[in-house]
Amino acid sequence: MKALQITDTYKLEVIDLPMPEPAADEVLLRLRYVGFCGSDLNTFRGRNGMALKPVIPGHEISATVEQVGQSVPSTIRVGETVTVDPYTACGTCPSCRNRRVNACQHNETLGVQRHGAMREYICVPWLKIISADGLALRDVALIEPMSVGFHAVDRGQVTDSDTVLVIGCGMIGVGAIVRASLRGATVIAMDLDDEKLALARQLGASATVNSGTENIHEALQRLTDGNGPDVVIEAVGAPVTYQTAVNEVAFTGRIVCIGYSPADVSLTTKFFVQKELDIRGSRNAFPSDFRAVIRYLHRGDCPTEQLISAVVTPEKAAQAMQQWHEAPGKVFRILVEW
Repeated sequence: MKALQITDTYKLEVIDLPMPEPAADEVLLRLRYVGFCGSDLNTFRGRNGMALKPVIPGHEISATVEQVGQSVPSTIRVGETVTVDPYTACGTCPSCRNRRVNACQHNETLGVQRHGAMREYICVPWLKIISADGLALRDVALIEPMSVGFHAVDRGQVTDSDTVLVIGCGMIGVGAIVRASLRGATVIAMDLDDEKLALARQLGASATVNSGTENIHEALQRLTDGNGPDVVIEAVGAPVTYQTAVNEVAFTGRIVCIGYSPADVSLTTKFFVQKELDIRGSRNAFPSDFRAVIRYLHRGDCPTEQLISAVVTPEKAAQAMQQWHEAPGKVFRILVEW
């Protein structure tokens, strides 16, 4: 069967693998669409220190059930449309003992610390299967990245009384915008790209700030009656956006950090104390976040076609990844169709 493998920096190749056979507690999936995420792009660039080398990327999965092992419950049916919880949990580390398995100390994500789903078929434990029946196969590949943004909103304990600033309107930021809006919060979206900001308004943002052309502080003060946003969700991973989060959040506000910054960040730490801030990390997502995204997509009013920048064959994937590397700000998601 065909698979895609990042073999070296800037090298993505089609390889051949043997057909897998499911164990008793596994499900054989036929991949339909798999999305490239930012971690895959960084692996392609040679900047992802957590990734195997070489590695089969891919953990944003749309698949159908091809075969089930003998111990798999009958609730999982051949032909069913599914996605996959791509993370592992050791069960013994502090995160797992605190029931926050999404942040397992020893987590191995498909396509990063272990080989992923950019292939025609894959076997996964049945416990990792999440049904997505009724959704378009293409849209199912958007569930995992959106769920990461959904989880960040949970971490921020967002309510309908909050004003929420989401910094970065990529796929994960989009998920945060949607869920914060669904919870009744007033959402401000910030990005450098006007097209992404226009889409953010479609998805529930009531105001936008272009951080490349506007004075950020003046804009946020105007939009929040001089108070600053109650919650800031950082979905970029750059020193300047982390600094913006700390500087602009309201007194006693919450900051939720999703993005990995490639460099150390210098912060005005006096604000930690003066504002009595809650600064929280947000990693991966729970299965309940996946199911929340699925319920949202079932509504049918998400402009998913605008979230998919390209759909390519495996043979065209290397070219698409190179183009993403050259113009990262213009891409939401690239899907490989299997």
